Amino acid sequence: MPILSNCFQQASFIAFRKMISAKQILTRSLLLMPLLAGMLSSSAQKQLHITVAQPPLKSIRGLSAVSDDIVWASGTGGMVGRSLDGGNTWEWHQVKACDSCDWRSLYAFNDRKAVVINAGEPAHVFLTEDGGTSWQKVYFNATPGIFFDAVAFYNDREGMALGDPLQQHFAVLRTHDGGQTWQMDAPAVSPAAVAGESIFAASGTGLIARKGLTAFVTGGTVARLHTLSGDRWSSSPLPLLQGQPSAGAFSVAFLDNRTGIVVGGDYRNDTLRRQNCLLTSDGGRTWTIPHTAPGGFKSAVTWYNSRVLVTTGTSGTDISLNGGKDWQRIGEGFHCVVKARKGKRLFLAGKSIAYLEIF
Repeated sequence: MPILSNCFQQASFIAFRKMISAKQILTRSLLLMPLLAGMLSSSAQKQLHITVAQPPLKSIRGLSAVSDDIVWASGTGGMVGRSLDGGNTWEWHQVKACDSCDWRSLYAFNDRKAVVINAGEPAHVFLTEDGGTSWQKVYFNATPGIFFDAVAFYNDREGMALGDPLQQHFAVLRTHDGGQTWQMDAPAVSPAAVAGESIFAASGTGLIARKGLTAFVTGGTVARLHTLSGDRWSSSPLPLLQGQPSAGAFSVAFLDNRTGIVVGGDYRNDTLRRQNCLLTSDGGRTWTIPHTAPGGFKSAVTWYNSRVLVTTGTSGTDISLNGGKDWQRIGEGFHCVVKARKGKRLFLAGKSIAYLEIF
């Protein structure tokens, strides 16, 4: 009996050790699962598709996506493009009355109606209501120094365009009839600018116009966020790269009226990975920096959902899977990126055109 009992004890002890070992392996596996899931999500949940490698213009900086199928683009040489199949095929039209215009900003209402605004002087706004076949000039301004940077719409009738300072105040252009007519705000009621402060016409995304939030970002001698409350503008500093004509805030995006992001940097030093991204959770009153910054200068940023953001610039295209706190490069750089207003597809454009699928 003692010998038999000892055997049983040894067998029980061995079985117990095996059970503990199995539990340890299982525990370690469970601990590793979130890490592995994160690794898999960061590598398998996104795919960048180049749809047009060489569009018939040198550069695209205007981009507007109505839906996953309807997307418009604009840029140099007076060219405007429209796709009705998610960016796979395009039809291009040149605005004949302004064939030298660089259409840096664009807003598309649907598959037939869109407005474009050029960067530079004189300023033009053109409207199409037949898919780009014909264009109507709806605004013209030859004031010395006029330079519009972005256009945005609150709804199908109310819109705003922002331009660089005239008489020490930023140019504010408004429409109340869906782009048919435009009126300039008087300098006295427009946001004030400091010497050397300007807006960048890099992607048309330096301006936000939405219900409850009107804001734009600047750079140059200073980087600031300007917001409109009622009929009064106010400004606050942004701790980004600044002090040079090539540096500052280039793009702003808000998930809601409190949760936002600003990106930028210095386009002449586009690999510099510092002071190029800020996050806010209180509507821009305070800002924090990411744990891991995007990889260099960025000219546009957009939210995909509350966790996923995409930013792009000449330094490359980066994605964040945790609300902008950490970033990783996923591909070549573009000038602009937008999400479809009625859909899930992300479109990018610059010297080529692409869309990003996130699974």
